[in-house]
Amino acid sequence: MAAAVGEPLARADADFVRSATGYAIGGVAPIGHSGPVKLVLDEDLRRFETVWAAAGTPFSVFPLTPAQLRELTGAEWSAVKQQARA
Repeated sequence: MAAAVGEPLARADADFVRSATGYAIGGVAPIGHSGPVKLVLDEDLRRFETVWAAAGTPFSVFPLTPAQLRELTGAEWSAVKQQARA
């Protein structure tokens, strides 16, 4: 993922998430962030007919198709998962 976003990655804490997106962890919506963020879509989401996205709070979600999520965000599909080591 670091290569996909062009910078090193680290686990984000609650303060970072809130300042970067304007949302609390668990409620980060795919759009409407308080500042520019780099978005990547997990390509495994494309296997589902419907996905659920956070809607601004940890208690609110909305349904959409993977294609709608791509259109809404403009983000690219990427292999997000880490492959198991043999």
